Amino acid sequence: MTKQGKVPTKDLIDLEKRFWQSMVDQDSDAALQLLDEPALMVSAQGAMQFDHATYRKMADQGSMIVKSFELSDVKVAFPTDGLAILTYDVKQETVSRKGGHPKTQRMTDSSTWVRRGDEWRCVMHTEAPSAEDSPGK
Repeated sequence: MTKQGKVPTKDLIDLEKRFWQSMVDQDSDAALQLLDEPALMVSAQGAMQFDHATYRKMADQGSMIVKSFELSDVKVAFPTDGLAILTYDVKQETVSRKGGHPKTQRMTDSSTWVRRGDEWRCVMHTEAPSAEDSPGK
């Protein structure tokens, strides 16, 4: 048995992609099946802790909608059998919920997943502009 037990790296990457796809599909129920409660996030808007009701409100009423995503350079570490940390670059296209032109961003993200019984839940997500999208580049 490997350090990560019976859970292959590919399964965690698939879970991360499923979460992103839930945002594209605007499917809050699918996202909530993947989120721990409470969960944490760090982004340009600051650090926050949220429960499922707060996530649903952010997803259903937030000002931006994710239209597409492409993950690259994904790395997965298993510090313990029940903990997985993913880091990756993402090219995402977003648009204002009110309409307008899509905006493409390149971000550097991380997600921390914890095993709860037989299922994995995302407990922490961070995002920052990638070096190529940083001001001055």
